[in-house]
Amino acid sequence: MEENREDMRDIEENEEKEDAREYVERKRWLFFGLPFTFTKYTVNERVITINAGLLNTTENDCYLYKVQDVELKTSLAERMFGLGTVACYTGDNTHPQLYLEHIKHAKEVKDYILHASEVARRKRRTLNTLNIDADDIDID
Repeated sequence: MEENREDMRDIEENEEKEDAREYVERKRWLFFGLPFTFTKYTVNERVITINAGLLNTTENDCYLYKVQDVELKTSLAERMFGLGTVACYTGDNTHPQLYLEHIKHAKEVKDYILHASEVARRKRRTLNTLNIDADDIDID
């Protein structure tokens, strides 16, 4: 029994080491996928950060535990240049949808966000619920 607990601790420690990744991507032009924009996306195990602008800058953060769903969108032009757009649907009040537009390694980033958001919810012991407009249902 004691060996099982030690094995579980080892597995949890390895998962934590794997989750300690951070992705830093730049929004790119669709033309040849060149990174000549002033938008930078940072995704780590706690938060998604979007920094935009050159003279007037905006920094937008969203905790990963608030991410409810993640979607990968790729147009023909994006596929030609190895790019993609990751759409994150969140429970955040100020920005319910976050778009990481025209980034490289989009599928890898999407998979990481999906996995890391579930881990973050478990750590915080939170539950995501969706509003399905149950007010319209008559109870007999």
